Amino acid sequence: MRYVQLRAFHFVATQGGFSRAAEALSLTQPAISDQVRKLETEYDVLLFNRQKKQVTLTEFGKKLLEITHRLFDVEHQAHVLLSESRALGSAKLRIIADSVQHLQPVLGPFRRKYPGVFISVSTGNTSEIIEKLCSYDADVGVLGEIPESRDFDIVKLSSTPIIAFAAKDSRAAKLASISLQELARQPLVLREKGSKTRQKLEQIAASAGITLKPSIEAAGREAIREIVASGAGIGIVSEAEFGFDERLCKIPISGCEPLMDEALICLKERSKGNLVSAFMKMARDTAELEIA
Repeated sequence: MRYVQLRAFHFVATQGGFSRAAEALSLTQPAISDQVRKLETEYDVLLFNRQKKQVTLTEFGKKLLEITHRLFDVEHQAHVLLSESRALGSAKLRIIADSVQHLQPVLGPFRRKYPGVFISVSTGNTSEIIEKLCSYDADVGVLGEIPESRDFDIVKLSSTPIIAFAAKDSRAAKLASISLQELARQPLVLREKGSKTRQKLEQIAASAGITLKPSIEAAGREAIREIVASGAGIGIVSEAEFGFDERLCKIPISGCEPLMDEALICLKERSKGNLVSAFMKMARDTAELEIA
């Protein structure tokens, strides 16, 4: 087994094919194919299913990819450390968040302290955030639930109530508050099932013998906001994520206290890297100041 063989395998797996891997590594496709073939031959294993120009990982290949992800992430960390001589310069921090509002207290101060760092921010639900972190496609995640897994380094950012919201010109907007029983009778506009806000409120309702069924289901917070603003139904959201929209009004949920914890997380094995540890430390310091 040679490094070049593992690298060829890793890039084919992560890039989605031999041609893309060759392009990413500035090599020829035959060279990539030869390295993967030698690796398979040496250990008498099949790493890829090759059918009709489509390349997919075998079960054995998936297991090997988990290892090479760690291998090449460590290599990347070593490269960052050596090339930047322990200083945060032109590095890149990849953040995935269920809501960018929770990043606001941290992003500004971090940018001022480390102006050379490029930051990319994408959005996703809790399941997508965990998946991206575990596959090394993101460095830091922000999500509406504190994971129980010991694999993560965690900074709790906030804890805010779940509220309902409706269009200002709707009948529901006149309500001072709404109970779970009343909410169940309303046309609900809910996010996809991977949304932790939805899951938490459904669990609380179920414990009270109430079933919350969506009339409309949509992916993403912005889609829900626009649908509710059109008067099509009532949405739910963490109060911290409601923001300001003159088309909408908040409706407290009475009879229970559904709270959403918002946390900043990263894989523990990556928490010692200069860039990630600097961001996590700033988030931790900011959270402690807000509590104080």
